[in-house]
Amino acid sequence: MDLYLAIGLIAAAAIVFGAVGGFVGFIARKKSAEKTIGSAEAEAKRIVEDAVKAAETAKKEKLVEAKEEALKIKNDTERELKERRNDLQRMERRAIQKEENLDKKYENLEKKEEVLNNKIRENDELRVKAEEIVAQQEEMLQKISGMSSEDARAVLMERVETEARHEMAMKLLEVEQEYKDKADDEAKNIIALAIQRCAADSVAEATVSVVDLPNDEMKGRIIGREGRNIRAIETLTGVDLIIDDTPEAIAISTFDPVRREVARMTLEKLISDGRIHPSRIEETVEKSRKEVEAVIKKEGEQATYETGVHGINPELVKLLGRLKYRTSYGQNVLKHSIEVAHIAGMIASELGVDVAQAKRAGLLHDIGKAMTHEIDGSHVQIGVDLARKYKESREIVHAIEAHHGDVEPHTLVAMIVQAADAVSAARPGARRENLETYIKRLQKLEEIATSFTGVEKSFAIQAGREVRIMVKPDEVNDDEMIFIARDIARKIEEELEYPGQIKINVIREMRQVDYAK
Repeated sequence: MDLYLAIGLIAAAAIVFGAVGGFVGFIARKKSAEKTIGSAEAEAKRIVEDAVKAAETAKKEKLVEAKEEALKIKNDTERELKERRNDLQRMERRAIQKEENLDKKYENLEKKEEVLNNKIRENDELRVKAEEIVAQQEEMLQKISGMSSEDARAVLMERVETEARHEMAMKLLEVEQEYKDKADDEAKNIIALAIQRCAADSVAEATVSVVDLPNDEMKGRIIGREGRNIRAIETLTGVDLIIDDTPEAIAISTFDPVRREVARMTLEKLISDGRIHPSRIEETVEKSRKEVEAVIKKEGEQATYETGVHGINPELVKLLGRLKYRTSYGQNVLKHSIEVAHIAGMIASELGVDVAQAKRAGLLHDIGKAMTHEIDGSHVQIGVDLARKYKESREIVHAIEAHHGDVEPHTLVAMIVQAADAVSAARPGARRENLETYIKRLQKLEEIATSFTGVEKSFAIQAGREVRIMVKPDEVNDDEMIFIARDIARKIEEELEYPGQIKINVIREMRQVDYAK
């Protein structure tokens, strides 16, 4: 019993102590929570105050910025208004000045009109007086001559008509000769101007290209084991490689400049790369061939750009580029075509013909030479077929067909292209063969002139178009000069072949010296 009582007392005590401890803990937690709430409220109050201060600061800054922006807009507006006001004032001043000028001009016109009216009145008065005088004179003439005015007018008209016909016939002869001489001079002047304005280089034909080597050991690598490398290069490019004792150099020989260029680029790439074997050679040749084709296209486009000829079919442009690798007697055909286009354009401009059409025909006149080795026929016929194939106009086709005289030229453009082609091809230095012929012709002209008795000196000038001959004045008189000039001309015609005509200019200088003593 006592044990149960003790246990009950202990339990009661534990309950009491637990309740007291819980109450104490509750009081402690309440105080802690109140303290935390107080701190949070203070922090919240501080944050709010800071936010209010920041908002006030931002508000003040925005107000300042707004005021500055408004001031700037105001200043810009005032400046713009001021500028417009100044412009309006200037326009107003100009308008006032123009109005004043118009008033002055109007006053001057009124004065001139008044003067003109006075002169008209005076002229009318004079005309009336003149008519009266003429009537009086006619009446007097009828009395003196015994003829009526109609009979006198008929006789006078008949006489005037006869004299006018005679004078007209003489004037026609004079004008015809004058225009013939003027036309010759103008043609020479046009050709001379065209040649002077179109400067072109002399040519040098080459059928061999030389590739430099870094050392002589490279020759053996290019030849390869049992010659397999050199055979591969020659087979793929279609050229001959000349490997001789020339130090550090290999020559590429062929008459086809396109193949020669492909072989040259291939060798340079192989030498630079260092890997030389048949498969690498085949790859390099193909790459070089594509690069040459790209160069051909670029050159064709450059030719059209340089001459100002547009709208040509792209295939024709490529064929133009191929002319870069074609030569005729040493003259590069593409440069010759560009030169002909320029000369034809300048001649057409002087004559008032369509310049664009003349340039186009001049640029395309030798297009057949790009494919001469691939298609049978002359380059003229091939060029005509190509121009028709790629829809060139009838005038261009005719100019191409007539530029070598295969057909008679029927248009001015065809004649201009024919002349421009002859000028470009026949000028000194244009073609290797013609240059030698040109020099020989000059020498022969001077030899023929000096072979006649009485000739002291002779000079072939103007590219062989004129020979100036100085005769001895004590051996040849003025009458004999005529026969000498004629004989020299006949001998030149018999012994020389030349385009156009050659002027024989015989000069006799007479000096008489005396002394006053």
